Amino acid sequence: MSTDTPTIVLVGHGMVGQRFLEALAERGLTATHRVVVLCEEPRPAYDRVRLTSYFSGRTPDELSLTDAGFIAAHGIELHLGDPAETIDRAARTVTARSGLTVAYDTLVLATGSVPFVPPVPGRDAEGCFVYRTIEDLLAIEEFAKARATTGAVVGGGLLGLEAAGALQGLGLATHIVEFAPRLMPAQVDEGGGAALLRTVRDLGLTVHTGTGTQEIVTGADGAVTGMRLSDGSELPTDLVVFSAGVRPRDRLARDTGLTVGERGGITVDERCRTSDPRVFAIGECALASDGRVYGLVAPGYEMAETAAATIADTDAGFTGADLSTKLKLLGVDVASFGDAHGTTAGCLDVVYSDSRSGTYRKLVVGPDGELLGGILVGDADAYGTLRALTGSVPPIAPEHLVLPAGTGAPVALGPSALPDSAVVCSCHNVTKGTVRAAVTEHSRTTVPEVKKCTKAGTGCGSCVRVLGQLVDEELAAHGVEADHGLCGCFPQTREELYEIVLALRIASYQALLDRYGRPGARGGDGCEVCKPAVASVLASLAAVTGASGHVLDGEQAALQDTNDHFLANLQRNGSYSIVPRIPGGEITPEKLIVIGEVARDFGLYTKITGGQRIDLFGARVEQLPLIWARLVDAGFESGHAYGKALRTVKSCVGRTWCRYGVQDSVRMAIDLELRYRGLRSPHKLKSAVSGCARECAEARSKDFGVIATAGGWNLWVGGNGGATPRHADLLAQDLGDAELIRLIDRFLMFYIRTADRLERTSAWLERIPGGLGHVRDVVVHDSLGICEELDSLMAAHVRAYRDEWADTIRDPERLARFVSFVNAPGTPDPVVGFVPERDQIKPDLPLLAIGRRPLEGSAQR
Repeated sequence: MSTDTPTIVLVGHGMVGQRFLEALAERGLTATHRVVVLCEEPRPAYDRVRLTSYFSGRTPDELSLTDAGFIAAHGIELHLGDPAETIDRAARTVTARSGLTVAYDTLVLATGSVPFVPPVPGRDAEGCFVYRTIEDLLAIEEFAKARATTGAVVGGGLLGLEAAGALQGLGLATHIVEFAPRLMPAQVDEGGGAALLRTVRDLGLTVHTGTGTQEIVTGADGAVTGMRLSDGSELPTDLVVFSAGVRPRDRLARDTGLTVGERGGITVDERCRTSDPRVFAIGECALASDGRVYGLVAPGYEMAETAAATIADTDAGFTGADLSTKLKLLGVDVASFGDAHGTTAGCLDVVYSDSRSGTYRKLVVGPDGELLGGILVGDADAYGTLRALTGSVPPIAPEHLVLPAGTGAPVALGPSALPDSAVVCSCHNVTKGTVRAAVTEHSRTTVPEVKKCTKAGTGCGSCVRVLGQLVDEELAAHGVEADHGLCGCFPQTREELYEIVLALRIASYQALLDRYGRPGARGGDGCEVCKPAVASVLASLAAVTGASGHVLDGEQAALQDTNDHFLANLQRNGSYSIVPRIPGGEITPEKLIVIGEVARDFGLYTKITGGQRIDLFGARVEQLPLIWARLVDAGFESGHAYGKALRTVKSCVGRTWCRYGVQDSVRMAIDLELRYRGLRSPHKLKSAVSGCARECAEARSKDFGVIATAGGWNLWVGGNGGATPRHADLLAQDLGDAELIRLIDRFLMFYIRTADRLERTSAWLERIPGGLGHVRDVVVHDSLGICEELDSLMAAHVRAYRDEWADTIRDPERLARFVSFVNAPGTPDPVVGFVPERDQIKPDLPLLAIGRRPLEGSAQR
């Protein structure tokens, strides 16, 4: 071909394709080459590993792996929804579905894989789906909400369990059908499968192992009505998801005459070149030089790096990859590494199993004590260290490595036992030595800095815990003690400060700073990190320490963030929004009218929130008490939308109105919201109560969520629908009302007691040693002997609760702060203005851009 600039054409833009583009950019090849990408899907590369998080509230945009501006910054020509249809190797051209023909100097195939659908009768019926792309998920969601009450997943592997969790999250009674005798047969053995099976069944899913699908049964309209299984039974279902494995997507290669494997996959050499040296294949479509097709993302990334390096004419090679994996499926940690199934001659198994807790640990060791591999189910905290030790003799006996803490293990084996050559991040092939060098040679002293420097921890995230330990150990080895203090004022963590305040009944920030602050901070004013953090601790313990519980009293007022300072949410033009509490989302017509009248009389913008409340925007600071007075007179109180506190407990209508409801979800939501209102915590708290398994209130995306069952209530904890979505974990099930409330009391008080500053329950549950199992032991089984104290602390909070709005409008001293200008209290801020939009108002941003100009002789607050 004859062009001045050599052209690289990439076919496919999935996770591996995006990593290939990044590798090109890192080597400067996007500056010297024209890069064209033909992508079949209508959106750029996204995180397929976390695909199921879509059902926990994560949007397709949030799943994207393509940073804003990356494509444009590197001059990459990305064609979405326009897959390659044919390749002419003689002419060196690729033709897309649209008719676009692109000439290439180098062609890279990253076409991935396609789901395998067993050739059973009825597999194409309406109601049958695969689980591979965002579009698949959108189709499943639409069908499930409109036409299904029961769903079945064919396949009990990694993706099958994720699909089952998604169907259950959509409110469907869910079945898993697995032909093998256990779930996840490729990753776990019989013992691990048994532990996993017990846990999955405890989550309310029905599992059929050792049986296959013979036929999809359909009705007269051609839609799915059931499945006929190989054991002769018939399973009624409205929806079927096939998740029985994948096959390499190699049609393009076959059609153009490239060599492919007998069972599929484009044959490549150690440099990821196909039988045509100008054509590369990477990821799931490639049959690597060791004769394997790799379905994990980490080997795909390594192949992408190899292809980019080869194109850049530098040394690289891919001869195989570690198949170790760690996942959280349906809230259950599952990990396998090395020779997990013990196929090495002469190997021995060391096993620990606890069916009560759903924990299973197996290590495979050689005759000489060498660690060959292992399986972890239920508790995989040691995965990062154990995987890195594979191939060596651990410094302590293997039986101690499988025992949980407190049962005889004499030593906790940490990353210090690993050699520098040990790979701690398999996604990006980062060794312990590289992490140590980031600390010692590049002065990276925090985990985020090390992640940015080395890319470790930016893939699946399973190595982040080990990274933190390595950073701390390396700093300590060089005489630098890792400082875990809250800030420059306090050497203690937030948890330690909470214990000090609780034990010594300290009632003021200044007293805490003067007695326990760093020497240079004592007697000072503190900083913007510790003041609101300590204010939150003091507020959460005010009922037992004797401190004033009102955030605007005395010293407390100076500690608050902007929102708490005025008990309302500051908006972009300097106005405030007001959110009255509407417990459980239930409101009378009379109260609705009051909100409407207040919004009309004060000229406020109104918006219904996702938490089933009504937000009133556009209030000036001096108007806040006047608006509160109207609302309080009508029976409203503060909704605490401004604070790190309980926000809402949303609900569906439950059995009172809904034909699917099995419990009174509205009553429970109201009871919970009124109990926990005003509870100050490290971060905001959100909750929901669903009246049945259809889960209309989205309880599993909340910090604590409640779902009704025929036997009572299931309690889910640690969910998050924010910037980093997380599906909640099941803490306990089939609870009565009193037991449910008691466990929520303890969960919340234990979180408030032990969480870091600004740490959501989701991050806390991932960070706290022992994770969900430890939290369950503490709040359900009282393993620390603190439940009585947790109960007492919550009871004190409930007794001491007072509405902050009502108390403020009755106190002249508190009211005095609600002015725009201290020296001109009756003068409104002239920059806070509005313009009309859709029969309401919006901020007048051009006016705001003029800048704030205080009135002559006035001092702006």
